[in-house]
Amino acid sequence: MAKAKITASDDFVLALSRCATDIEEIAKKAIYAGAKIVADTMRVNLEAILSDEATGQLVEALGITPISLMGGEWTAHIGFDGYDTKGVAFQLIARALESGASGRPKKQFAKKTLSQTRKKVEAVMSQVIDDEMKRIFG
Repeated sequence: MAKAKITASDDFVLALSRCATDIEEIAKKAIYAGAKIVADTMRVNLEAILSDEATGQLVEALGITPISLMGGEWTAHIGFDGYDTKGVAFQLIARALESGASGRPKKQFAKKTLSQTRKKVEAVMSQVIDDEMKRIFG
């Protein structure tokens, strides 16, 4: 049986070790790039459904959580934080807009955002990872 032995160059071994140590940074950059696209699009969609009387507090409350490792997966959440001037949680207001309430029709801004951004986010995250790999491997 034929046998082949391939030895990696020192540069390649060094690049692989750098890749292993920079994996957290690469994952965070990719996730943040994707989350930023979703948050920006959601902000635009939310502004489009709000009435002229809206204070803008709900839009300001929209944000991205810090990126963390949860259950072996890197995650970031996009959502609402805080309360309006009447003491109502922004999450409750957003949910009432998204799902509707008695006397209030659905105005789905989150579902629309996800369908609009899914492919773009995947492409941007892949591009960030590819760029970082090119930077590491030279």
